[in-house]
Amino acid sequence: MKYDTVIGLEVHCELKTETKCFCSCRNKFGDKPNTNCCPVCLGFPGALPVLNKKAVEYAVIAGLAFNCSINNESVFERKNYFYPDLSKAYQISQLEKPLCINGYVPITVNGVEKRIRLNRIHLEEDAGKLIHDGVSGTVVDYNRGGVPLIEIVTEPDITSADEAVAFLETLRNTIAYTGISDVKMEEGSLRCDVNLSVKPAGSEVLGTRTEMKNLNSFKAVHRAIEYEQKRQIEEIEDGHRIIQETLKWDDQLGESRSMRSKEDSQDYRYFPDPDLLPVYISDEQIKALKDSLPKLPRQLKQEYMSYGLSDYDASLLTESKSISDYFNLTLSYINQPKLVANYIINEVLRKLKEDNNNKIDAKNLAELLILIDKKEISSTAGKQVFEEMWNTGKTANQLVDSMGLRQVNNDDELKNYVLSAIEQFPQSVLDYKSGKTSAVGFL
Repeated sequence: MKYDTVIGLEVHCELKTETKCFCSCRNKFGDKPNTNCCPVCLGFPGALPVLNKKAVEYAVIAGLAFNCSINNESVFERKNYFYPDLSKAYQISQLEKPLCINGYVPITVNGVEKRIRLNRIHLEEDAGKLIHDGVSGTVVDYNRGGVPLIEIVTEPDITSADEAVAFLETLRNTIAYTGISDVKMEEGSLRCDVNLSVKPAGSEVLGTRTEMKNLNSFKAVHRAIEYEQKRQIEEIEDGHRIIQETLKWDDQLGESRSMRSKEDSQDYRYFPDPDLLPVYISDEQIKALKDSLPKLPRQLKQEYMSYGLSDYDASLLTESKSISDYFNLTLSYINQPKLVANYIINEVLRKLKEDNNNKIDAKNLAELLILIDKKEISSTAGKQVFEEMWNTGKTANQLVDSMGLRQVNNDDELKNYVLSAIEQFPQSVLDYKSGKTSAVGFL
């Protein structure tokens, strides 16, 4: 029997605010454990939360970037559960009235475009971090507790590991362009949970889903999805029932193991937080935030293709905001999009793979490209100069003269050089006349 895989993602993205979501504690990754805490984020009796306005604005910006409708009124609720990393025994989150609803993320897989619908984007506070030490046991760092994050919840529109990774790559890249988060999976500022079920091909009835956690890279997401869909199909074909549970992915072993039974929203006993008023956002405020959005990767890609760049080249240039900014700035000095794109893709990106520190600024790269464009140096010489610029920090003009690579373009001067060569090397001239065309190279 053939099966369809049905996948929904829950993506948690920490916001790059100066302070936490409901208190004035510093929001900074890597600080000494348990130094960015206070009675509010630790949940001491009588301590009252105050909402971070910037966190709300960032959440709305995310919603606008992903084509969501923004609710003029939203409400914070308490999500109740017990776990060591949650000092208050509840998390301030949103359920019934989130900030953003009904968006979508366009993806392309194997040349086929598809929209992945978003159910919601809501604002909540992060939990602390459990640190497992094989010697002393498990300790908790509450610095992360109370950090603002958005949870991006998809509809179950994803059907494969490739689609899931394409969605996450598009999501991460778009968020990076907005500047609301640094989206570093290695630091935990971007995390993903996968909800997956399988069903007979063509069936309208969804199967029992499992949720996979501890997915710390896109590669882990891909492997975990392929593993889980295979496991569920084998379980069904062996006559077993799929249990609704939360699974922890072990990337080293390449397998998942059960953590606990999977909860539904009613298990968390959500109720409105009595310490926080509803959030009201006017249409004027929403418009102002929309107007503040920078050009996003999809828009820039279309713009670059209008310059005559290929789909492939435009995609490469928009994979990173720093690279697209570099391309745009270089273009401001030399309006030759294809030449600039060619050098950034083939030379700059090649060097950045070796050393992720760009050693040639846009103005200096443009200086080199102007010399090539005006034929003051050859394209081959240009690559030599580029290497020296990268290694020494010198400008193109300094190196072209010191390396003796500047081309002669004056016809009379060129004629004198030719006559001089013929006079100095008569044997090579005779060799050429007798049919040895390679002699021209020597001359």
